[in-house]
Amino acid sequence: MKHVARATGEIDKEKTGGGMKSLQIGLWVLLFSGSALAVMQQEEISYKDGDVELKGYLFWDDAFSGNRPGILVAHEWWGLNDYARLRAEMLAEMGYVAFAADMYGEGRKTRHADEAKGWMQQITSNIETWQRRANLALEQLKSHPNVEPTKLAAIGYCFGGATVMQLAYLGADLDGVVSFHGSLPPATPEQASKIKARVLVAHGDEDSFVPPERIEAFKKALSEAGVDWEMDIYGGARHSFTNPYSGGYGMDGLAYQEQADRRSWLRMLAFLEELFEEPL
Repeated sequence: MKHVARATGEIDKEKTGGGMKSLQIGLWVLLFSGSALAVMQQEEISYKDGDVELKGYLFWDDAFSGNRPGILVAHEWWGLNDYARLRAEMLAEMGYVAFAADMYGEGRKTRHADEAKGWMQQITSNIETWQRRANLALEQLKSHPNVEPTKLAAIGYCFGGATVMQLAYLGADLDGVVSFHGSLPPATPEQASKIKARVLVAHGDEDSFVPPERIEAFKKALSEAGVDWEMDIYGGARHSFTNPYSGGYGMDGLAYQEQADRRSWLRMLAFLEELFEEPL
């Protein structure tokens, strides 16, 4: 089946290190021949975790018929912003049904690290809450009529990378999870024994946010449990290397690296095709 993908995808204007500008992402998004008449569909999905109102965004491309594999996209600690939604849309352009999940609720997103850290810690301080909220998002995706519920994966960035690992530790019915510059929380033996998903990790060699001892503990826990896992290390890449706006947040240690972004995305696409045993 032929792919239909835009050569460029424009993120809404945000402040970056160089001021206000719109960034074109596309030199590394493969453009395959196909119908130019397909329409990208977007659906806003509201759901709740107790009293917390959550709102995610589901994307699929009309060029692809029938039920498709579903991919959950978990956002960075900044909240469900345009970057997370763009990644979901890019997946939809490749033939998947993608759901950009909301982990904070009530429309919370920010460009301020202190605020983001506080929101993240409200979630991560309670593993049960963290896993439950992520699983609620997965259920929204799984139940959508365009999704093949037996073919599911989850990807996440930064805090989102840790979030998809928590889904794996919960024993969620996922074929695979992909963590991009995630914090790599090591699994307990009990958590590791529940993992059903194959695991792909994209990590920057110069990521100062994740200490080496945590990386070793993360790998050790997966290996001892017999998990099918892979970690790709990108030389010279720092934390948040996939986000073109990472340099505009005013935080030391964050930097976009186009080459690592492109290579890790292409590795993820190959991983997904292998998971679902079908080229899209």
